[in-house]
Amino acid sequence: MAFAALRYSIPSPTARLFRPTMSASQQVRPQSQVRQVSFSSYLVSPKELSEALKKNPPTKISTSPRVVPLCSAWFMPNDPEGRKGIDVFRKHRIPQARFFDLDAIKDPESPYPHMLPTAEAFAEAMGNLGIRRDDEVVVYDTEELGIFSAPRVGWTLRVFGHPKVHILNNYRLWVREGHPTETGEPKLGETTSYPVPTYDSKLVIPYLELKEIAKEHRKEGAKEVEILDARSYGRWAGTDPEPRPGLSSGHIPGSSSLPFQELLDPETKTFRPASELRALFEEKEVDESKSIISSCGTGVTASIIETALGEAQYGDPNLRRVYDGSWT
Repeated sequence: MAFAALRYSIPSPTARLFRPTMSASQQVRPQSQVRQVSFSSYLVSPKELSEALKKNPPTKISTSPRVVPLCSAWFMPNDPEGRKGIDVFRKHRIPQARFFDLDAIKDPESPYPHMLPTAEAFAEAMGNLGIRRDDEVVVYDTEELGIFSAPRVGWTLRVFGHPKVHILNNYRLWVREGHPTETGEPKLGETTSYPVPTYDSKLVIPYLELKEIAKEHRKEGAKEVEILDARSYGRWAGTDPEPRPGLSSGHIPGSSSLPFQELLDPETKTFRPASELRALFEEKEVDESKSIISSCGTGVTASIIETALGEAQYGDPNLRRVYDGSWT
């Protein structure tokens, strides 16, 4: 599996062999000086993250759990400005952030973009990023787009059972509120030994199951589900082209259009408050007693719907799933 894009945020294989000599004062620093932080909700405000990072500064000797900002910057393949996630990561980022490349950390055997990697590949990627199993990870997007790809990376970490995962709501506000940023090539960090996790299949609906649901749509005795499509209405309706050449537009039989932009504040691109999200789902007549499936183009913005459902506490969390690969 190739992780070429990760070279900007991880060390070479030999880097872990060379470590600076610690002074005696460093060696005897009590662990109690490193304050552990735990956020109370899945969505984290810029102020909460900033305070957590101040209370939990990085050290070279502590093995205590850390708060790790994880940049998931990603742009559509037809982005009019031709922007790339790694470029905006270099432009400016949260200090000490790592870069999770959605175009690299995926299933390399699949012909479809962004399919979940294997558990072994995920563990390798997390280790290369220097993330430990007990770290508290806060995933964030870009200033340019606001909430966009972070929910997908957060969902990926949940699928592979990372214990503490959160989404920053959001990096655009982080910059506007004047929280610190850094620029340029990130310093190479130390790799970790991340254990191979267990894949949580309850969070993912497989292709064959969804295909059967679509085939049985409107038939007597068909399984009752809600399929919410995060793409634009035009792509869902088949009147606008897909961003990937050669891919027809349209929608899964039985699905409903719910463009992800409706779930976000139009100016800040943060998630709307939970009460507004719940009201929106009710307005769309989403039946929360049914199994709810989120879909989109490749499985990225579908995770925005899943995150919004969780924030609004809408539907049974054990019956909510994301369709990996989605319309593609």
